[in-house]
Amino acid sequence: ARNNAVVVMTVNMGQSSLLMNFACSARRRGFDLGNVLVFPTDMESKKLAEGLGLATYFDEHNMSTIPKGEARRYGDKIFRSMMYAKVLCVLYPLLLNYDVLFQDVDIVWFKDPMPFFQDSDDPKVANFDVLFQHDGSDSVRYAPYSANSGFYYVRANKRSQYLFTS
Repeated sequence: ARNNAVVVMTVNMGQSSLLMNFACSARRRGFDLGNVLVFPTDMESKKLAEGLGLATYFDEHNMSTIPKGEARRYGDKIFRSMMYAKVLCVLYPLLLNYDVLFQDVDIVWFKDPMPFFQDSDDPKVANFDVLFQHDGSDSVRYAPYSANSGFYYVRANKRSQYLFTS
């Protein structure tokens, strides 16, 4: 952790090339990945992430039943299983009182996002428990907020812990 915050992501073998792309891109730009924690859903992904120099936590009890392949379409069984993994990998550090930046493995950084979220002098971000970006979808299914679950920041406190355990 850095400044009591971790960057978390989850990956299965179907997404392994995306994890490699993230790690290689971040290193090429000179980012310190010491606060990145990967939650692999299978042993192959765990070995890959560790081979890339990333810290991992493999929750065999909850993750080992998640399929190893990539999702074929939005909402299919693999997609839904990975959504469950996304919630768990945010919940665990929150319960240990770490702030969490969650990101999908298909995101690369052009600059370190953490200073933005940790700027206590900026009222646009300092007074929120959870910060999501808009999903871009105006679907009734997600109304009225349309939060994107692929990149968001959560401050560790009782309110956010309640949200992720409800």
